[in-house]
Amino acid sequence: MSRDSDKELLPTATVSETLAVMGDVFVPNIAKGVIIRRPKVVGMAEKLGLDKRAIQRLQKLNEKYGAGPLMLKTPESKQMALVFDPEHANRVLNETPDPFATAEWAKRKALEHFEPEMALVSHGPERAERRRFNEEVLQSECPVHGLGARFAQVVEQEANELLALVEEHDGKLDWEMFEETWNRVVRRVVLGDTARDDQALTEMLEKLRSAGNWAFFHPGHDRVQDDFHERLCTYLERGEEGSLAAEIAQVPTTDTTQPEHQVPQYLFAFDPAGMATFRALALLAAHPDHAERAQVEIAENLQQPAPKLDYLRGCVLESLRLWPTTPMVLRQTTEETEWENGTMPAETSVLLLAPYFHRDDRVLDNANLFDPDLWLQPEEARNWPMMPFSGGPGICPGRRVVLTVTSHMLARLLQGRECQLNPPDRLLSSKPMPPLLNNYDLAFKIRAY
Repeated sequence: MSRDSDKELLPTATVSETLAVMGDVFVPNIAKGVIIRRPKVVGMAEKLGLDKRAIQRLQKLNEKYGAGPLMLKTPESKQMALVFDPEHANRVLNETPDPFATAEWAKRKALEHFEPEMALVSHGPERAERRRFNEEVLQSECPVHGLGARFAQVVEQEANELLALVEEHDGKLDWEMFEETWNRVVRRVVLGDTARDDQALTEMLEKLRSAGNWAFFHPGHDRVQDDFHERLCTYLERGEEGSLAAEIAQVPTTDTTQPEHQVPQYLFAFDPAGMATFRALALLAAHPDHAERAQVEIAENLQQPAPKLDYLRGCVLESLRLWPTTPMVLRQTTEETEWENGTMPAETSVLLLAPYFHRDDRVLDNANLFDPDLWLQPEEARNWPMMPFSGGPGICPGRRVVLTVTSHMLARLLQGRECQLNPPDRLLSSKPMPPLLNNYDLAFKIRAY
C-alpha cells in the first residue's frame, strides 16, 4: 500500500500487547458468541470476570499511548486499530459509512450465513437503498412506531399467558420460560399472528446464527438458509395486518432492496433485546427504590392510549450500558484517515469496545452503578459515547420499536407485582454492578401485591 512519505503512521502496539488484547478482548467475546450467545461460556465469563479484564486492558494501553488510536501488530491484510478517546469514538460513529463503513470484513463473514445482502454489511448505493427501506419500515425517526399500540397489545397478551404459567410454577420465572414467550412476541411483531407458534423458523435462524459465530471458519448451511428464506418470504408475501410484514408490503422496493435479507436482522436484533429486558428486570428487583419509581410510571401511564414509559425505557438502556449485547462495535476505513497522532491506513478495522466507554470508572462517577436517569437527560447533554444501539448514521433503525416492546414487557411483568431475584443476593444494590450478568441463570419469584 503506497503512502506519502511525509505521513506519520499511527503508533503500533507491541506483539505482546497485541496478544494481550487478543486474549483479553477478542477471544472472550468471540467465545461467548458474537452472533448468538453460548450460555455456558457466558456463565464462565461472568464467574471469571473476563469483561472487566477487557476494560482494564484498554485502560492500560490508553494510559501508555495516550488518546490514540492505536494500531495492533497484525498482518497488513488484516489491519486493526483500537479507539480510546470519546471524541474519536464519536467521530467514527458520526462519520459512518464514509470513511468508516459498517461493512467490516469479519462482520460480513459472520452475517453472510443468513443475511448476506443486509444493509449492515452493504456499502455504497446498496447500503443507501437498504438503509432507506429499513428506516421506512421501522419508522426510525418516529418516537413511537405507528403500530406501537398493536405491539403493546401483543406484549400484553403474551405476558398475561406467561404470568399465568408463572402462577402455576409457584411464582417462579426463569430464562427458559421468558425466552419462549419473548420469541412468540417477536414473531408476531415482525411477521404476524400466524407466525406465533412457528418455532421451527426461530430454530432455523438460530442454526444459521450459530454458523455465523464461526464466520469464515464454517462452510455454512446452504440448504437451511434457502429453506429459511423461503419460509420467511411466505410471511412477507402475506403481509399480515398489524405486523412489520404489513409495513414491508407497503414500502417501495427495487431489485437492490432484498427485503428477505433485511428482515432476519429484525428477528436477530430482538434476541439480545430479550436479554437486556431480563437483565433490566433483575436490576429493578435488586433496586427497590427504582422499582418503586417504575411502579408509579406504570400506574400513571400504562392504561393510557399511548402510554409513555420513559423510565422503563431508561432501565432497558441502562441494562444495555452495563452489559452491552454488542460489546464490539466495528467499522472499516474506506480511505486513509488523519488523526492527531498519525495516519490510519485504508481498509483498517476499527474497534470501539462498548464496555470500555460505558464502564470507564476513571471519568464516569456512576460507571458501575444502576443509573436510569442517565437516559432521561436531553440528548445534547450526553457527549460521552454510549452505544446501546451503535450510533451516528449507522445507529440501529429499529431501536425505537425495540424499546417499545421491551419497556411494555417490563411494565406487564411488574404491574401490581413484586419481583424478587431468586436467590435475593444474586445481584445487590449495595455493591457495584458486576462486569457481566449471565441472563441464562437468572430466576425470579413474582407475586401480586
